[in-house]
Amino acid sequence: MYKLLIASITVAAALSVQAGEKSIVDIASGDDRFETLVAALSAAGLVDTVKNGNFTVLAPTDDAFAKLPKGTLKELLKPENKDKLVDILTYHIVPGKDGSLANLLKKSSLETVQGSEVSVRFEDGRIRVADSVLALADIKAKNGIIHVIDSVLIPPEPKNDIASVAKTAGQFKTLLAAVEAAGLTSTLTGEDAVTVLAPTDAAFKALPKGTVESLLKPENRAKLIDILTLHVVKGSVTAGTALNAGTAKSVSGGKLAFGISDGIFKVNGATILSTDIKADNGVIHVINAVLLPAANHKCENKLACSPTTGR
Repeated sequence: MYKLLIASITVAAALSVQAGEKSIVDIASGDDRFETLVAALSAAGLVDTVKNGNFTVLAPTDDAFAKLPKGTLKELLKPENKDKLVDILTYHIVPGKDGSLANLLKKSSLETVQGSEVSVRFEDGRIRVADSVLALADIKAKNGIIHVIDSVLIPPEPKNDIASVAKTAGQFKTLLAAVEAAGLTSTLTGEDAVTVLAPTDAAFKALPKGTVESLLKPENRAKLIDILTLHVVKGSVTAGTALNAGTAKSVSGGKLAFGISDGIFKVNGATILSTDIKADNGVIHVINAVLLPAANHKCENKLACSPTTGR
């Protein structure tokens, strides 16, 4: 049954268009089932992107768009809602041109251009993409593949945990890579509130040459964990609370000293560039240097520590 369904869908697709003659946009524009999709791509400014890139498109039909609550499509097509429209449309686009039905079914989920994943599964005799039914597969274009679906996919609400906020900010790529290498991602995405003193990419770049590369090696994971956990405090600690307390104990057990020096807010000698960036599970304070543990240094004077000390 399963193989028969795949075969029937694939054959139907093969009959609908000769492979490789036209781009994804050209095929959609010439098919009266996709008038709404084409109009939406145009309103979102995505026509050239989809026409010239290599993609697999999960294409809702006009009937699929008609299922949306009354007035939804009209609102989405307004210029002021362009960002939301782009978010929805890119949730229907998967990077790469090798997304045949056979390849899709080898996976349980697909990462979309929008950034979120969409599930793919065989259920009750049908192939489902999220909550939609795949009605026609493997329509081949010269720059990818189109799969026809019967419902518009709505991307999940964006996550607002510390890791997601840091990723969106764009200046913590090295920190996030280090957190992943250390196996500490759950600390930044979990429900328990934490405060993170987040070094920027520039802060990591300022370390001696080769330091970051060395720390990311599996054999140095314990050292990396010791460094990263020095930057984390349990609970949501605002800048004001930290300043009033003067000191805080990090997750690693290291001491963090907060104070004002020459009008600049510092922690262990590092400048705090930005404070109180809120997330659902805590708060981020941005710092300009990586704090490195120093086991034999107690840092009794809250302004005496340099950015390379922490205990």
